[in-house]
Amino acid sequence: MAKLQNLPKVCPSCGERLCVCGLRCTECGTRIEGLYGLPVTMQLPADDQLFILDFVKSSGSLKEMARKLGLSYPTVRNRLDDIIAQIQTIENNETNH
Repeated sequence: MAKLQNLPKVCPSCGERLCVCGLRCTECGTRIEGLYGLPVTMQLPADDQLFILDFVKSSGSLKEMARKLGLSYPTVRNRLDDIIAQIQTIENNETNH
């Protein structure tokens, strides 16, 4: 599994959700500024993002994921269910803001 850098998601001052305000090309210096929400998957913890990447690379096979992670199928299924619940919570929070 690759190691992902944790992206801050919550303001350290007030606790509200952060958004992306700009992007910059490290090669040519071009900057893009605006107000952009984070994609749902980027709002998940890094280990859950990696799980999703591995799940996709395993063609969505929980059996293959269980083998790769050395876990039982029910454990992997529960982890996926937890991630789905997190995604639903994030989506519900976004529609309420």
